[in-house]
Amino acid sequence: MIGQTSLYGLYLPWFMLLAIGALVLHWGVRRLLGAAGAYRFIWHPALFDAALYVLLLYGLSRLSTVAPFLPSLSA
Repeated sequence: MIGQTSLYGLYLPWFMLLAIGALVLHWGVRRLLGAAGAYRFIWHPALFDAALYVLLLYGLSRLSTVAPFLPSLSA
């Protein structure tokens, strides 16, 4: 996970790309939970949203460490 990538000549760290991906996922999950009415049962929505973002970021970072090995497993 250590490294950087070039996006049209702009070097970005991998963690920033994962953080942006987690933010996009967070927005989607938050909309789904809001539409389902789950926020009525949550005591502190801001704290829940922060924890949800951290969990999504952790999941993406764990998935990014496993993903390079997936093509070699299928071959």
